[in-house]
Amino acid sequence: MKSGLNIAFFGSSLVSAYWNGAATYYRGIIRALHGRGHDVTFYEPDAYDRQKHRDIDDPPWAKVRVYPAGSEDGVRRALDEARGADLIVKASGVGVFDELLEAAVLEIRSRNSRVAFWDVDAPATLDRVHNDPADPFRALIPRYDFIFTYGGGEPVTSAYRGLGARFCAPIYNALDPTTHHPVPSDPKFGADLAFLGNRLPDREARVEEFFLRAAAALPDKRFLLAGNGWHDKPMSPNVAYVGHLYTKDHNAFNCSPRAVLNISRESMARYGFSPATRVFEAAGAGACIITDAWLGIEHFLEPGVEVLVARDGDEVASHVRSLSSDTAERIGSAAKKRVLAEHTYDHRAEELERILEVPRHDRSATR
Repeated sequence: MKSGLNIAFFGSSLVSAYWNGAATYYRGIIRALHGRGHDVTFYEPDAYDRQKHRDIDDPPWAKVRVYPAGSEDGVRRALDEARGADLIVKASGVGVFDELLEAAVLEIRSRNSRVAFWDVDAPATLDRVHNDPADPFRALIPRYDFIFTYGGGEPVTSAYRGLGARFCAPIYNALDPTTHHPVPSDPKFGADLAFLGNRLPDREARVEEFFLRAAAALPDKRFLLAGNGWHDKPMSPNVAYVGHLYTKDHNAFNCSPRAVLNISRESMARYGFSPATRVFEAAGAGACIITDAWLGIEHFLEPGVEVLVARDGDEVASHVRSLSSDTAERIGSAAKKRVLAEHTYDHRAEELERILEVPRHDRSATR
């Protein structure tokens, strides 16, 4: 009897989070699918120095196939290997040969396989195709069996349906409690407020508003910034910058400051219903989260009880100024309890199985 689905997944990288914010999302979903009896092969290009900055070795819960980024032959060989999988997934933002892959995964579909486009940045994709009717991906949308997104809620699903999608559903970010959990604090990550995020064009202005302006307003408080690309960004003296943060340090980073800040990228804030992976990772570690305001936050965490919400840098500064250690601990504990009950990757994998109409084959039950 077949144990589960054979899934071929084309994405940016499973083994490296270097300039790759989707890495922990991929890991959480795929590890959960493996635990539920499905076999995943993840195809990723050797691009952007990610293989030189691996966070993990090839995991036991997925096969990893790395293909050369510089020639079409490598991606063609990967596609040939993926042919015949039960489910073939093309994620957005692979980084090389995206346009080729978006069309080619549809060409290798067989009578017994289905093909999904998994959009890890749906607001950006939708803005792109709406602004350019000649975008090649636009004509391909109706040909996919499924469109999955990692956020966006009804605004995103409606937009995709308007473009002819047969089916569209969000599979939200979540928590993998085996990787993100409470650990002892580390003095090198001590701060009143910490923020982790790479410097990206549609994030920078919001980081200036919600993080750097709050830091400048509170010279007696300590602020901590992590992520790629901020080394030449002007910032006040009370901001410490630690550069790229490897995933092995995420728990200490979340557990050491009094609070951690979530800042949505501009497009995701505009669409709403797009909680970043960092929200669930920080909540799983029991961190007190301050987040920028976005539509739908209450579907994931209760404002004022499980998360603090700020509409601008002044409100971030107000939260930091008044936040006691006891209050921070109470909010962090409530957030952890909520995400463990409702927002783990096993919850997301179960939802995906319902959509795909496949039974669960829990590996643990056969051990």
